[in-house]
Amino acid sequence: MKLLNLYTNFLQVRRFLQIVFILLQHSLKYWFYGTRIGKRRLRRHPEIQIPAGPDRIRALIEDLGPTFVKFGQILADRPDVLNERFRMALKQLQSHVLPIDDATAISLIEGELCKSKEQVFEWLNPRCLASASIGQVYEGRLKNGEEVIVKIQRPHIENTIKLDILLLRLMVNRFVRSYPKYAYMDLAGFVNEFADQISNELDYFNEAENMARFGKMFEHEPTVHIPKVYSSYTTKRLLVMEKVGGIPPDRIDELRAKGYDLHAIAVNGANALLKMIMEEGFFHADPHPGNLFIMPGNVVCFIDFGMVGTLRPREMSFIANFLIGFVRKNPKSMGAALLSLSGKKFFQDMDELEFELDSLLKRVGNVPVEEINFAGIMQSCIDILVKHQLRVPSGMFMLGKALLTLQRFAGQLDPDLPITPLVLPFAKRLVSTQYNVGKLAGAVFDTIADYVSLARNFPLQVNEILYKLKEGTISHEIKLDDSDNMGRMFRNFGNRIVIALLLSGLFIGSTLLMALAPQYAIGKILMWVSASVMVLMALARIFRKR
Repeated sequence: MKLLNLYTNFLQVRRFLQIVFILLQHSLKYWFYGTRIGKRRLRRHPEIQIPAGPDRIRALIEDLGPTFVKFGQILADRPDVLNERFRMALKQLQSHVLPIDDATAISLIEGELCKSKEQVFEWLNPRCLASASIGQVYEGRLKNGEEVIVKIQRPHIENTIKLDILLLRLMVNRFVRSYPKYAYMDLAGFVNEFADQISNELDYFNEAENMARFGKMFEHEPTVHIPKVYSSYTTKRLLVMEKVGGIPPDRIDELRAKGYDLHAIAVNGANALLKMIMEEGFFHADPHPGNLFIMPGNVVCFIDFGMVGTLRPREMSFIANFLIGFVRKNPKSMGAALLSLSGKKFFQDMDELEFELDSLLKRVGNVPVEEINFAGIMQSCIDILVKHQLRVPSGMFMLGKALLTLQRFAGQLDPDLPITPLVLPFAKRLVSTQYNVGKLAGAVFDTIADYVSLARNFPLQVNEILYKLKEGTISHEIKLDDSDNMGRMFRNFGNRIVIALLLSGLFIGSTLLMALAPQYAIGKILMWVSASVMVLMALARIFRKR
């Protein structure tokens, strides 16, 4: 066990050093090409491309690895956190992940099964089908003849991701301290959401449970197929599921050539996603063509359930109230629904919010119902909330992304298919569910019970307050920071800045000395000494006990 812990600590330190050197490499590169010598080199070698602005951040994230790439991809869909320029740059992020050695992967599969592959599989392809940031995929056949897909997690990926998240938290905390005007974006909360999400993806039991839940949801729907999970072979790091055959929905010509009904496929896929959202409040959050197959009979098959969205009761109520306000063309009702979604009861700019919603309604006032872009309307309302710096639950961003993906999916298959008529039946059922007699009666009963409880307890609470006033035992504690502690904090901060500047100057100077006069060994010695000191200080900062 001690050897395993030492090896894990070694991997964490190695990953930390990788990140430190990537950051140093990018910093030095951009610093060098900003100098006179670097600019002259760029003029002589126009093939050298130095990204600027948001593209520079994107290039850094790609070099930092899969965790940061996934973080950036999620950020690209969050207008409440980043502006449009940065989001457009992050949408171009690509994860460059090399597959692990096939022999190593097969060994990991056998380790999770606690059996040799011959004992479980009649045949297992020794070459991987696909490789992603977290896992690697193989195909095989069980002893009973059933074709399966086997997904095995990369070795030590959990420790790597945990360290990456720790560093993300440190970077975000430093950013918030340096730029307090951006505190409203709640970057720390977003990192926590991301940490929870990726932790769920690291546990294949969660994905297996999601697949089982969706399988139950669509067990009586012949137009939708969810692959079966083989629970007896599934572990936290291994997922064995049914292999499905089909054609990705973006291969339009192939689908048409094989006689598939593109209109039926679009309707089936749209109805499946709308059922997930409006009836269950539990939906596939990434339904892009790579996660869909079209099977014989125009059946839509969903795969890869690592990322799912869940709508809370408040968010389901928002959808119902928003739809009622939208149908009635009532900006007050729509504004009240949006305000309840953000968790606020009072908002001083409510008139401005309602004016913007009224303008939005007027823009679509003369558009026939079947031609209204419902996903676009929902996204516009979320953008209005973001503009007013009102909090939007993360599930709503997933919902907006899923609706936009649905619209693109249906539009590619059948450009003439109107989405709104498909939405309306589900919307009516959702509204009737939210406002049925039983639910309203329950709400009224709960309200009456609250008032009865208040009337019963109010005299006792008033008597208690008066008694404590009479006895002089009511107190209010106010804590102020000690001025000595504040002064000590500022002195420590100043000392850190001086040390950081000295070490940076020593490192840059030694690097230049190595480049301009490589015959002198002193440059290499100074560079390694300064780099080592910086790394040790950073490690002490990260791993110190708080």
